[in-house]
Amino acid sequence: MCASGVAGYAAVNAQVRAMYSNMLPPESWEKLCEASDFNNLMVILKNTAYGPCLTSLEEKELTPRRAVFEIKKHLANAYTTLSYLVPRHIRPLITQLYRSYEIDNLKAVLRGVMLGESWQTVRFTLFPLGDFTVFPAQAMTESKSVESAVEFLRGTPYYSTLSHAMERFNSEQSLFPLEVALDLDHWREMWRDINRLDTNDRKQALRLVGSILDKNNLTWAMRYRVYHNLSEEEIINYTLPFGYRVKDEDIRTIAAGGDPAHIIARIYPSLANNSSLLGNLDKSLPEVELQLQRFTLHECQEAFSGYPFNAGIPIAFLVLTELEIQDLTVLMEAKSMQIPADRFSRYLLFGCRQADKLA
Repeated sequence: MCASGVAGYAAVNAQVRAMYSNMLPPESWEKLCEASDFNNLMVILKNTAYGPCLTSLEEKELTPRRAVFEIKKHLANAYTTLSYLVPRHIRPLITQLYRSYEIDNLKAVLRGVMLGESWQTVRFTLFPLGDFTVFPAQAMTESKSVESAVEFLRGTPYYSTLSHAMERFNSEQSLFPLEVALDLDHWREMWRDINRLDTNDRKQALRLVGSILDKNNLTWAMRYRVYHNLSEEEIINYTLPFGYRVKDEDIRTIAAGGDPAHIIARIYPSLANNSSLLGNLDKSLPEVELQLQRFTLHECQEAFSGYPFNAGIPIAFLVLTELEIQDLTVLMEAKSMQIPADRFSRYLLFGCRQADKLA
């Protein structure tokens, strides 16, 4: 059995604590929210931990899309560093978490092929995985069809999953069945990786990764029903039969026409009295998803106040960094379009309180 506890996590805990100290503090968020425009935002951001990802670019290259691509290298570097430091028994889970971005890249490439977009258009929408990726994104983007793009995946973990979904793609000419198949297969493997851990690591991983899985599964079920009018059977087939707080019976209740608001209120008591949020899910689903992300944010922050020598610390840091970059992406897009703070602050997780002061 691989080392765990203090012996297994001493080095990774020290490294994560050092990296965690470089996350953006409230005063930095306030400055970023007060930035007069996108260029001013970039000047401020270059004086943070994200600076090394941006300083090599010329000013003319710093579009919001390119800047987002570059700052994601900060997260990619964190994954690379921690994947070598964590005890061997949790590396499969860390790797599978990292694969989430490869799944997103694969979906983006397939969409690019479907729309006939150039590699130059697709390139900077991808997560910068470097040598970690297992498929040739450029060659796939430049292929003539989705079918020929999928053929490039032979020998990768994705080929079997997509080849089984190709029949429905061919009949519907929609990427939906391919994307759903990728997501479900990815999270099934993630669940297996979690359940292979020892008791303490499994508990921490369930609390953190499980909160993301719950958010995904719950929002998938609601979107399938509210936006896409899928049948009960389809909703069940296109969701996961497991979770941390969100259970199979909850998803089946939504699929059968039950009120999602009651399920959300029971699982997340802090939202129970939010009638404006739960009373009109047709319009408020994006806000519900944001609130569930805030729940994940809180869980990750709490991980740093507990016993430090377990899988929770590296997982929490990686998720927090992803959410930090998500906020920075919102800010970049808002500042580039000169959107006032009272219109974008509600979409921020870290910076929302500082931004709300400006509204």
